[in-house]
Amino acid sequence: MSFKDMVAADNHSTFLNLAEFAEKRTIKYDGEIFVDIPIVLTGRKEKDRRVLVSDHVQGLFLVTDILHCAMSDLGGKQPEKGSRISINYQEGGGGYFGSYYVASSVEKMGMLRVELEAIGE
Repeated sequence: MSFKDMVAADNHSTFLNLAEFAEKRTIKYDGEIFVDIPIVLTGRKEKDRRVLVSDHVQGLFLVTDILHCAMSDLGGKQPEKGSRISINYQEGGGGYFGSYYVASSVEKMGMLRVELEAIGE
């Protein structure tokens, strides 16, 4: 067994373990739906958004989250910067889907770290 194989096994048995850190969520990306894949959603931050001179909307802010999941669970696709991705908030693929833009995406040894941005109220 290679080092990469051992890391991949550890990622699923530890980091993406549903009893420890991960939750089952459904993700919509690139026209496909990935139902109940194990993900870890961390780093939620809310901050003031950049306001343009002609922008008079008040009460909106920038929400950022970090998505961790196995690249294989997204069909081997790495989300591209600027693309849209939606994540639901309950198991089974139903319920409300939050919509995000991909701010950045990094893949290392089969794991994705995707920085997500959305405008919140």
